[in-house]
Amino acid sequence: MTFSWPWALSSVLIIPLIFVIREWARRRRRKAAVRVTSIALVRSALPGRTRWRRKIPAALFVAGLALLTVGAARPQASMPVPRTSATILLALDTSGSMCSTDVDPNRITAAKKAAAEFIESQRGGPRIGLVTFAGTAGLLVPPTDDTDSLIEALDGLTVARGTAIGQAMLTSIDAIAEVDPSVAPSGATPGDGEGDASAAIIVLTDGANTQGVDPRIAAREAALRRVRVFTIGFGTTNPSPMVCENSQFDGRGFGGWGGRGRFDRGRNIRMIDEPALKQIAQTTGGSYHRAENADQLQSALNALPGSFTVIHQRVDAAAAFAAGGAVLITAALSLSLWWNRPRAPAR
Repeated sequence: MTFSWPWALSSVLIIPLIFVIREWARRRRRKAAVRVTSIALVRSALPGRTRWRRKIPAALFVAGLALLTVGAARPQASMPVPRTSATILLALDTSGSMCSTDVDPNRITAAKKAAAEFIESQRGGPRIGLVTFAGTAGLLVPPTDDTDSLIEALDGLTVARGTAIGQAMLTSIDAIAEVDPSVAPSGATPGDGEGDASAAIIVLTDGANTQGVDPRIAAREAALRRVRVFTIGFGTTNPSPMVCENSQFDGRGFGGWGGRGRFDRGRNIRMIDEPALKQIAQTTGGSYHRAENADQLQSALNALPGSFTVIHQRVDAAAAFAAGGAVLITAALSLSLWWNRPRAPAR
């Protein structure tokens, strides 16, 4: 919990001051006490209250003052607030290792299918953009609500060399900034907003960053802009042949892999850098998901909308504290007046 006006907490000094004045008044009354000869007469003149009943109004009054003091400082709490993300950027790894056949028929085909189903499930909802990354990252489709154009773009994905996870995150941030004025682009100074932005990035990768910006730096940039990043590590740890069709190559060749066409390698080029993906998610307030097959990937993507719809925002709690303080003080005064009301003499 934070306070907009923390200096107002100094008003809590009123409470000990009240006790000091009360003690001073009690001592004055003791000095001015009148001597009487009959104790029974004194007892009959006192209100019929037990010791604890005399302390209840005072305790309620002090508690009420304390709550009013906190309320005056304008407390703000970070609360989960339901909201549908306005923009989602889906960043897909299209590095050569996505041709691995440990996921049938290969990783790139399974990823395309899962992404298409996810996009279809969000039809009529948030704007979705598509970023692909291998040795570099590029915006394939700017954030849009045109589901058909997104699915059509997925059909044309091709693989290439390298894995630029950090650059993909920065490219996604820039794409969000184009449609959301509250998010600063990667080259600008972020604002001082509070709470989560109504935008999120999904990074789906099967490897580790090999080129471009360090993902940890990109994660800090996303966190400064309050953009959450949800990471998915895709694929198994088992060596497997890597086979892609001609249509899944970008046409620039793979050097030692034999250029275009089908190729077969007996091992994965890169293993998933889970520590880095977990750190990205933790830094930005997102979450990490592991998917070893097509079904797990689909489940991970299907679970994400539940995370998108809950964002954390700072909520002003001053009214609640003020109302609580007012109730306690009213209760203290009411009890004090009720227990000290004039009573008819006993007959």
